[in-house]
Amino acid sequence: MNKVEKQLMNERERINSITAPEYLEERLRNALDTVPKRKKRVSSSWMIAAAALLFISLLSYNYNAFAFYGKKILGFDEVIFGTIKDLNDKGMGQSIERTVKLSDGTDFTLNGMMTDENQTILYYTLSNPKGINEESVDPLIFSKITGFFTDSMGVSGTYIINDEKTEIKGMKTFEPISPFSKKLSLHYSNGKEGMAGDQKITFPYDPNKAMQTEVKQSIKTTIKVDRGQITFKTITATPSSTVIKGTMNVKNFDRTFLGFSGIELLANGKPIQIMGGGNSSSFNGSTFDIQYDALPKELESLELVIKEFVGYQMLDKKISLFDMTEEAIPLEHGFHVWVKEVEQTSKGTEITVATEQDVMLDGVSIKSKDGEIPLKTTVGQTEDNESDGRIMKIRTLIFDANVKPEALIIKGMHYNKQYNKSIKIPVN
Repeated sequence: MNKVEKQLMNERERINSITAPEYLEERLRNALDTVPKRKKRVSSSWMIAAAALLFISLLSYNYNAFAFYGKKILGFDEVIFGTIKDLNDKGMGQSIERTVKLSDGTDFTLNGMMTDENQTILYYTLSNPKGINEESVDPLIFSKITGFFTDSMGVSGTYIINDEKTEIKGMKTFEPISPFSKKLSLHYSNGKEGMAGDQKITFPYDPNKAMQTEVKQSIKTTIKVDRGQITFKTITATPSSTVIKGTMNVKNFDRTFLGFSGIELLANGKPIQIMGGGNSSSFNGSTFDIQYDALPKELESLELVIKEFVGYQMLDKKISLFDMTEEAIPLEHGFHVWVKEVEQTSKGTEITVATEQDVMLDGVSIKSKDGEIPLKTTVGQTEDNESDGRIMKIRTLIFDANVKPEALIIKGMHYNKQYNKSIKIPVN
């Protein structure tokens, strides 16, 4: 390390430790206005090193030296909650206050935003003294935010309308934006006008007001499941959320409703609330991300537990349909199937069955004198709450057959399986 690099490193550490008072910005601006402008010679090596340091700082979202410039976005206490509300109360947002008028005369105002490496949160207001029709507001689509190196799609949102039906306060989350963007555009459209009526609001953005990433760690661990594998690649923790990203190649991922909700993140031995997740498919498999709440400030240990995930069990079960009853027929792992009704209709042979909520039957067919006939379709799925607390899933299986079936054949089942596999994540 040469002398210049060592001085830069020491200076960066000193700056990162500074806590500036709230009145500093105003005093600095007043002082600068009174100082005559003078030219100063700077050696080229120092200019190059300083530019490199700035580039590194931007890439790492290391903006803690400027965090005191944030703003509290007012009027949204009933829309936000939990970690996001705490951050807003601490003034971690930045003001926008840009207003446009919609075609029905409603004022659409972008009040402010909060950003970090995991997500972007926009706060907005819709107001109309003549009244707001919720049905006309719901189709207002916030599609994406664009800017320099930025094309962030909308993720989720919520809003609340006042008792007089004249004002809506809302929040919308988007994918993270680039720290190199200085100007952003929110793209939106009114559903009544169609996507062809795409509009946008452009506003300045200061990346120095983004919240600092607290943990960014590689995981690089692959877990095998019944019908494939999951690779956990990275974890990124910011003040607003914690996101785990990875890839997976699991053939039956969507066969139950479990998704990623059976994957727990433990911090200091306690579970962090899961906030959501998503996956994107391609020919080579799928990428995914799982979003959890923010980590505790004092972090001693971090562990990822694949507690429950979709599994598969071969059955080769043959159920006689002669003299049938509605008694439970055992499958595997404590699961059952109930045959409720068999009848011939204009659609073919219809068999109504019930299973536990976590089970999806696979390779279903019927055996008759004409041979084995595969399942054509499934219709009319409903749920029924049993007195013992179980939720039963009832649906009708339709087979393209006009003969009375002798047996129901089930080759296998997809179900929510207990894996209980653990991954320790270093925290230092």
